[in-house]
Amino acid sequence: MQGTHAPIETFIRGLPKAELHLHIEGTLEPELAFELAAKHGVVLPYASVEALRLAYEFTDLQSFLDIYYAGAAVLRDEEDFYALTAAYLRKMAAQGVVHVEIFFDPQTHMARGVTMAAMLGGMRRALLDAERAAGISFRVILCFLRHLSAADAMRTLEEALPFKDALAGVGLDSSEAGHPPSKFLAVFARARALGLPAVAHAGEEGPPAYIYEALDLLKVKRIDHGVRCDEDPALLRRLADERMPLTVCPLSNIKLNVFASLEDHNLKRLLAEGLCVTVNSDDPAYFGGYLLENYLAVHDALGLSITDVRTLARNSFEGSFLSAADKARWIDAVDAY
Repeated sequence: MQGTHAPIETFIRGLPKAELHLHIEGTLEPELAFELAAKHGVVLPYASVEALRLAYEFTDLQSFLDIYYAGAAVLRDEEDFYALTAAYLRKMAAQGVVHVEIFFDPQTHMARGVTMAAMLGGMRRALLDAERAAGISFRVILCFLRHLSAADAMRTLEEALPFKDALAGVGLDSSEAGHPPSKFLAVFARARALGLPAVAHAGEEGPPAYIYEALDLLKVKRIDHGVRCDEDPALLRRLADERMPLTVCPLSNIKLNVFASLEDHNLKRLLAEGLCVTVNSDDPAYFGGYLLENYLAVHDALGLSITDVRTLARNSFEGSFLSAADKARWIDAVDAY
């Protein structure tokens, strides 16, 4: 970055931050995809790294998911999940990220015969290495694919029980349109009974009604995306009053045509309404930027002040699954920075 950008980049890079909405499969860069494809004898439908990167032009959520799931097919064993997670964490250490809460989609991989032990084993080794080397704390959240059946989600939850201590909660992702949160009411009730808190994607492509369902039926602790909440003034007030965290993903929203441009994004308006808005990268290998790039993009496009940027960082800890003491410690660090 050059010119006037450098001081704000330096400020944001050094600001303590947490990332709360990150699909680990969505950090698969084309170079690693080709490396793992060669390792496993998988033929990717692209001639080169550049050809694959050029395919990252999406019209909507589904057009992205088609490529996302094709890419995930190269993840076959524990070492692959270690390499994937370690590469992401190296970037986070360089971007001033001190806490990550990462999603993974076990159904995507179990359908190819990859075990839960391999996925979690690789991810956790990388996370523990980064905790030791860079001081990055972490939580892991198991997400259910909403385009699959609730019965399949319930089976996945039951298969995850031997690994429950490695999980911080459950989530809901994939194709939102036509798959309301209510479809998974029993699954989330079961997870809650097991002591696993919930988050859910809602209000990205789906209507405000999906946000209500996530809150009232799934009893979520935060809403992933949630940007369509401002279509319903009563919902907006409720989210503000309850300090319900929204894990907003600006560059993702532009890539998937949720907003026409970053200048049209409602993040600053939601902040002004008093919502607990956070900035996250979603699937950064596909959407053109990791956490630092998302902060810089919204700072530039929406004219955010230093106070706004600090608020976003504070919110990232407030909305996390960290202990109250750790939240307070990091919020103090943001204020002192």
